[in-house]
Amino acid sequence: MTTTTTKTQTTSKQKLPPNPFIHEVLDLASKQRSKAKKIDILKEYESDALKTIFIWNFDDTVISMVPQGDVPYKENEVPVGTDHTSLRREHKHLYNFVKGGNDSLSSLRRETMFIQILEGLHPEEAKILCLTKDKRLTDKYKISYDVVKEAYPDIQWGGRS
Repeated sequence: MTTTTTKTQTTSKQKLPPNPFIHEVLDLASKQRSKAKKIDILKEYESDALKTIFIWNFDDTVISMVPQGDVPYKENEVPVGTDHTSLRREHKHLYNFVKGGNDSLSSLRRETMFIQILEGLHPEEAKILCLTKDKRLTDKYKISYDVVKEAYPDIQWGGRS
């Protein structure tokens, strides 16, 4: 009796859990080799939080009101899934950290709030927020402005500050 083996190529892409962390979406999109696949991933996992991060990072008219550079915060070390919040939940507070968002805040209050958010976030989400405030998201993720622009044509770029 002869057995033949056939090679089957799997084209199924990795699936993320429902409501994935932003870092999971960025990691998956960043690993894709083609621009089209990156765009597909970003479209599939589209969220207001993801768009907010991209706008803050890529729109030159969004000006961070948090000082550039390293942020002195204590990373949230509790086990994943127990006591972390996510950018998906916290993105609605990010307006406090850009020019024109909440200009009545003192610098000290703004920086304290930023640190509090970072300390509650999943450690990878906190890193994303730190990169985003300095417009350096592309230092870690291979996702360009052109990819984001194509994935989310509804985003209006410019004129924000």
